[in-house]
Amino acid sequence: MTAHISLIETDAFPFEFLSKISERESWRKEVHRPIYHIHKWWAKRLGSVFRGILLGCRLERNADLPVEFYRSHSFAGVSVLDPFMGSGTTIGEAHKLGFTVLGRDINPVAVNAVRVALGPLDRKKIVQAFGVLSESVGKMIRALYRSTDSCGRPCDVLYNFWVMQADCPACQKAVDLFSSYVIAKNAYPRKKPETQVLCPSCGVTFRGRYGRTEETCPSCALTFEPSNGAANGQKATCLHCRHVFNIAATLSGRHGRPAFRPYAKLVLREDGEKEYLQTTQEDRLMAESASRILAEELRHETFRVPDLELADGYNTRQAMGYNFRHWRDFFNDRQLLALGWLYSGIATIEDTTTRDALLTLFSGVLEFNNLFASYKGEGTGAVRHMFSHHILKPERTPIEANVWGTPKSSGSFSGLFRSRLLRAIDYRFAPTEVNGNGAEKGIVCSPPFAGELDPWPKRGSFAPRGLHLSCGDSSKLDLPDGCIDLVVTDPPFFDNVHYSELADFFYAWQQLAEPGTAVSTRHEAEVQDTSARNFARKLQSVLRECHRVLKEDGLLAFTYHHSRDAGWSAVAEAVLGAGFIVLNSQPVKSEMSVATPKSAAKEPIQLDIVLVCRKANKMDKRPSAADAMESARAKIRRLENAGLTLSRNDRKIVIYGQMLATLGPKNLSADFVHEVEKEVASIEMEDLPLFRLKRTEASLH
Repeated sequence: MTAHISLIETDAFPFEFLSKISERESWRKEVHRPIYHIHKWWAKRLGSVFRGILLGCRLERNADLPVEFYRSHSFAGVSVLDPFMGSGTTIGEAHKLGFTVLGRDINPVAVNAVRVALGPLDRKKIVQAFGVLSESVGKMIRALYRSTDSCGRPCDVLYNFWVMQADCPACQKAVDLFSSYVIAKNAYPRKKPETQVLCPSCGVTFRGRYGRTEETCPSCALTFEPSNGAANGQKATCLHCRHVFNIAATLSGRHGRPAFRPYAKLVLREDGEKEYLQTTQEDRLMAESASRILAEELRHETFRVPDLELADGYNTRQAMGYNFRHWRDFFNDRQLLALGWLYSGIATIEDTTTRDALLTLFSGVLEFNNLFASYKGEGTGAVRHMFSHHILKPERTPIEANVWGTPKSSGSFSGLFRSRLLRAIDYRFAPTEVNGNGAEKGIVCSPPFAGELDPWPKRGSFAPRGLHLSCGDSSKLDLPDGCIDLVVTDPPFFDNVHYSELADFFYAWQQLAEPGTAVSTRHEAEVQDTSARNFARKLQSVLRECHRVLKEDGLLAFTYHHSRDAGWSAVAEAVLGAGFIVLNSQPVKSEMSVATPKSAAKEPIQLDIVLVCRKANKMDKRPSAADAMESARAKIRRLENAGLTLSRNDRKIVIYGQMLATLGPKNLSADFVHEVEKEVASIEMEDLPLFRLKRTEASLH
């Protein structure tokens, strides 16, 4: 019996259309798909792409995807499994299309966020609870961020600016680790060249101009080079004795985390204008008062703050090298006090779903309110969150935002309540799709979210349009054989960013509600691994379980990209070893090209490759390498004709994805990279002058 051939299995799949839609979505993901952005998760994929993948898996081979994309669908009785649920993109998009959905993830931080985002949310109760918080702990927190403006009038502090210090090994005096004395500039400095400069001598802040190599302080008349701070890379120069020392080595020798001092503030005056000012003695006394209050609150056990320790790992090692040993070390005392009050206030809310929603929002607020957050400047969201580089990189000039916030704050609880939580709730009532005609307003073409979660169907009894979520190891799904129609997912890929090591920052606060629970979200079965061999083994284990629960005519479709040959060897081993074959691959735009750290890469990858797989059988015939290369060339041309500028690595992964379709189970023991290289080398690629595959020593084993 010949299996039904769906649109996504064919070369007619219109990935250009999806790429254009996803390009627009990628610039404002939190606006176009707010449902997946209540809480932080890493490597979030675009909702438009996964809507297209899901439709492509069910539509006939001659269907018109750009038309069907904006139609309402109800794939009643069709089940979709995502074994790497993450932020819930597959789950949400499948639910909008009427599928019965099963999502699992091994990390409790991810699962809790999706449960809140897709579970019951009562907008009226949540708004009422927020109002009560605003009049109670909100007032207490706002009082921590009061000061005076340049005229001596009371005002709100938007941001306090701090600098890390190191004691000079030669003279023992504190050295401010500024790399530059330009403390603020506009996101578009050539259009708005005004900057804010700190005098290294008297500490006054004053207006400068972008690009100047010299500035003169209007207060003490010092002339200095504003871009030349005491810190330069890994070294620092003591301004007192001119001794040059290694920063990390010096800080690692002290007891406890580095010292910080406040040096400036940005205030919101009563007339609504902002003003940069030097930190005053009154400001320092306010900070000291917060430290005393925190000590009293903790002594009387009014509330708790995280006491979990960091564990050694690739993503924690840098912070530990600076002596950040406990997760509470990531916050200054005023932040801990404000967050402690806020957490305890939310914890008293009686309605469980309302409490869980606000606690999840609270957890999301943490990434903007810590000593690893920094200042982006004017013209954009002011706070650069701590995970902008995907690592726990100690920040030498952190920004302390107003935790509760003002109408002009960035990263605050009140601001994210409106821009994240309420926006997500409103989206659930009227889910929209990105308008392909360029209009800002999205198109409503899906029914509202059900807002109800169903228990994990261990016996394979699925609720119509049900939402089944669970936390656990996806190599052991607790489902009957052959009960799933589609497996659609975005697995972690083998690299150095371990989600669990980063997620522990949030988990340290989340576990306060259940003392005595696990001290980390790390799990031996987590698929991410720096070793290609271990990654392949773990991924194969999950895919083998997917093979077991997938129906004989079911499809497996997942997104993947990697610049290294070993990454493709590993995914080939995992897919083939689990009993699947790749039928086709479809390249789609994955992220905006300016995303950090993508913009810093020499050959950035802006594409995801959708690998479309079925269960292997003895009758499967694989296409030749020549046919695969012809298809890869055609797909690259189609993307370029659609206006996408492809890097060398973009071209490379398109070819790798297509060449995977040439492999059958009998090739599992072969050196995949060398086999692909041999076939590619035999084909003239004069029409792709920017691309040359480099010979590599990588292998499967």
